[in-house]
Amino acid sequence: MPVLGITGGIASGKSTVARALLRRVPALLFDADACAHQLLEADLPLRSALFGLFGLRGFSGDAAELRAVLREAVFSDPSKRKALESLIHPRIRESWVKQAESYRGSSQWLFVEIPLLYETSAEPHFDRVLVVACSEATQIGRLGGIRGIKREMAQKIIATQLDLGLKMEKADHVIWSECPNRELEAQVSLLVGWLKERYG
Repeated sequence: MPVLGITGGIASGKSTVARALLRRVPALLFDADACAHQLLEADLPLRSALFGLFGLRGFSGDAAELRAVLREAVFSDPSKRKALESLIHPRIRESWVKQAESYRGSSQWLFVEIPLLYETSAEPHFDRVLVVACSEATQIGRLGGIRGIKREMAQKIIATQLDLGLKMEKADHVIWSECPNRELEAQVSLLVGWLKERYG
């Protein structure tokens, strides 16, 4: 069955659309962000490398506090962001690429939610790519309202990602998430209908 990549910008609605897809299709969802969180919690060699890189020897906070510290550091210093990505991204990719290879020969679909799909040149691994998009103002509003991220930091994060307009141009499918829920659900239903007609 096909492997569908789900991407977009930060806070563009990727997870909401992924959940809507799962209500309609028997599929497994691989969430790259969740995988990164798990690695920060459980991968001791990775934590040790990060602590050394960011001068966090003796850090005693939990995983959420660690993510906040790292976010502040990497989006203020591009060189540290690249160093962080070089440590984490290969581990995440190894996980979902193995799943993608195994699921292509199965009867179940695989959805891979990966925010930096285009930024990491991962599109060849997918049969189709879906971009979930909204306006930058909505991204900033969601980051502040849901995650408590200040406007300046939100803008820095968005600026590090490929422009959403360019992602939409590259995509096989686009869902616009800045709409009432019934309209979002209708878009998802149309996409699922197309995928089922194409892949069975």
